[in-house]
Amino acid sequence: MFWPILGAVVASGCVVGVVGMAVSEISGGTMVGATMLALLPVMLLVSTFLWLDRWEPEPGWNLLFAFLWGAGVATLGAILINSAVGVTYGPMASAVVSAPLVEEALKGSFLVGMLWWNRQQLDGVVDGVVYAGMIAAGFAYVENIFYLGRAFEIDPSEGWFTFILRGVVSPFAHPLFTVFTGLAVGIAAHRRDALSRLIVPLLGYALAVALHALWNGAAVWDDGEAFFSIYALVMVPLFLGMIVLAAWQRRRERRIVQDYLPRFAAAGWIGWNEVPWLASMSGRFRWRRSVQARAGSRAARAVREYQTVVTELAFLSDRISRGMVGHHAPQWYAQVMHELAVARAEAFGAPGVVVPAAPRRTTLRGAHPGPPSR
Repeated sequence: MFWPILGAVVASGCVVGVVGMAVSEISGGTMVGATMLALLPVMLLVSTFLWLDRWEPEPGWNLLFAFLWGAGVATLGAILINSAVGVTYGPMASAVVSAPLVEEALKGSFLVGMLWWNRQQLDGVVDGVVYAGMIAAGFAYVENIFYLGRAFEIDPSEGWFTFILRGVVSPFAHPLFTVFTGLAVGIAAHRRDALSRLIVPLLGYALAVALHALWNGAAVWDDGEAFFSIYALVMVPLFLGMIVLAAWQRRRERRIVQDYLPRFAAAGWIGWNEVPWLASMSGRFRWRRSVQARAGSRAARAVREYQTVVTELAFLSDRISRGMVGHHAPQWYAQVMHELAVARAEAFGAPGVVVPAAPRRTTLRGAHPGPPSR
């Protein structure tokens, strides 16, 4: 736990440093207004990525660390390096060359760190996308405060135009860039050889840099006349493609869980009467709501943790069956099995926790009736 805590402290310190720089440039009232306006698109971004992460939610501290990394470490490093490049080589070099290279490297370094030292948390491309999105949301939040604050200091109409452009028209710009690195890291997490874990993230980083450079260049080339063409012909199709990919991966995750639930029940690790309630997000929600009504919020949270660990076991089992874990497989499997036993004991140890009657029209491959959990 030492290194994650130290990293979070350092990232928080960088956030404080960035805020201090902003305060030195922007008046207090403008700073408050810019912060509140910048919060609106970031709430949409964070909510979107949390929704995508519902099947097997990542640890809250990891997501917070990712957000702080983007808001603090990546932002502070980008400001310092891009400013130096701008002074030395001019604003065009800073916007089109330095910013894409530096910003995507700083944001992507968190993802690469997870790939090499915390790969167990990366179950696939969805996890890579979620972490990339949280990092980029933190970065965009602080960057928007700077842009909005400076614009409002010039003129209110300039400030509102900047808000519409960055907060309404293109709030997903930074996440879209960094998601390419996240996708690559998610793919690399399923590769056993070290060379793939090096090359694949570099390819994702190269795509992120290229798209970022194209986006920044469109804003400055020909006095910005190319901006809306790039937006309509490149950014919108890529954004829609990412939505389709995310939806496909979510369906794939659901199929993995549904395939493994009957096997877990047959092994006696979960009850047969739990299978229908664990097979869908709506079923899981209805089960927790039933528990909360009977036994309270604490018991409902225990059931939620149990549901998450069952999903984690399904994902890990799928990775092991396809030979994507390597020599870590026995250790990781034993750890998740221990977590399952603990989570199940806590969930069903609370008074009043029962599994509701099976919902109607429940059909799962390989499922058959068995003894109930309780």
